[in-house]
Amino acid sequence: MTARKTMVVKIGSSTLVEDGELRRDFISALASQARDLCEAGWNLVVVSSGAIACGAPLLGFERRPADMPSLQACASVGQCVLSAAYDEEFRAVGLLTSLVLLTRGDTARRTSYLHARDALTRLVDLGVVPIVNENDTTAVDEIKFGDNDTLAALVSCLVSADLCVTLSDIDGLYTANPSLDPNAEFIPRVDKIDAAIIGSAGDSTTTVGTGGMITKIRSCRILMTAGIESVICSGAEELPLVRLASGEQVGTRFVPPAGRLEIAPRKLWIALGDSAHGSVTVDAGAADALVKRGSSLLPVGISSVEGSFAAGDVLDVRDASGFVLARGIAEAGRDVLELAAGRRQEDIAGNHLLAALANKPAIHRDNLIVFA
Repeated sequence: MTARKTMVVKIGSSTLVEDGELRRDFISALASQARDLCEAGWNLVVVSSGAIACGAPLLGFERRPADMPSLQACASVGQCVLSAAYDEEFRAVGLLTSLVLLTRGDTARRTSYLHARDALTRLVDLGVVPIVNENDTTAVDEIKFGDNDTLAALVSCLVSADLCVTLSDIDGLYTANPSLDPNAEFIPRVDKIDAAIIGSAGDSTTTVGTGGMITKIRSCRILMTAGIESVICSGAEELPLVRLASGEQVGTRFVPPAGRLEIAPRKLWIALGDSAHGSVTVDAGAADALVKRGSSLLPVGISSVEGSFAAGDVLDVRDASGFVLARGIAEAGRDVLELAAGRRQEDIAGNHLLAALANKPAIHRDNLIVFA
C-alpha cells in the first residue's frame, strides 16, 4: 500500500479577501481540490490568513486598523467568519475541518512544540483537514511581527510535509519586483537560496496582509534545510494544488539539496519555534567551519554581538555581509559573549568574568542549525 503524502498550503489575506469580502468561491474551489488530493493519496493542511481582513469591514473599519486592541477585535470576529466558511465548504465535499490556533508561545518551549506536532499529526491521520492560523486575538507579538509564511514552514515541519505551497497574489519569484522593474525575469526553480535570491525579494505591497516576498523566501530557505520542497505560486492559477501533486510545474519551486542528512526535531525547533533574541557576526574562518565542517561556534570566531539575550536564547549567526548563515542557542548571555568575542579558549579560561564559557563554545553544534 502506497504511503499517503502530506501537503501544506498557505493562503494569504490578499488571496482570500477581495474588497473587504471573503471569497467563498475561492474556498469552495480549494475544498474541491482537497477532495481530489485526498482521492489521489494526499493529506492537506491549510494555513490560512485572513481573520483580521475578514473582521475589519464587519466592525466598520474601511481599512486595516493600526491600534492593537482594534486588530485583536477584528481577528476575533473574523476568525469566526473564516472558520465557518471553511467548515461549510469542506463539508459540502465530504471533508471535515478543524481549527488550530497557534502562537510563538506554543512553539518556543520544546514540550509545547512536541504537543502541537502530535495533535496535528493525529488530526491528519484521522482524515481531518486542519485549518491553522496565528492566534491574533491574544498574541500581540504575532500581530506586530507575525506572518503566516513562517507559520506554514513550522507546520510543514511539524507534520513532516512532502510539499509546502504558498498561494499568493504573485505567480512566483522574479529577479526583481515585476511591478517596479519591467526587466524582471521569472525564476521557475531555486536550488539554493543565497544573498542574491534574498536581495531580489521585496516587501509586501498589499494593504490586507503582513507578509511580503522576503518572508516567503526565508521560510522556503528553512524548508529547504529541512528537506521539504516548497512552491510559491498565484492563488489565481487553475487547480494549482492538484497540478503540483501530479508533478506539473506551477510557480517557483524550491528544491532542497540532494543527499541532505536528516535534521533532528530539536534543530527544527531552533530554526522555527522561537524568534531570535539577538545575533552574532562571525569572521570568514568561523563561517567556513560552520557551513563546511559542521563545527560548533567558538568565541574566537565572533566579531560582534547584537541584541539583548540570555543563556539559552535563540540567536541568528551572520557572516560579515550580514547574511544569516545559521541559528542556534547561546551558551552565555550578551555581556559574556561580547567580552569573549575574538578571544581564544585559553584566554577565556584565565578570565574569571568569562567562566561561563571556559569549557564550552558560544553555540554548540548540537544546538545549531546551518541553513541550506
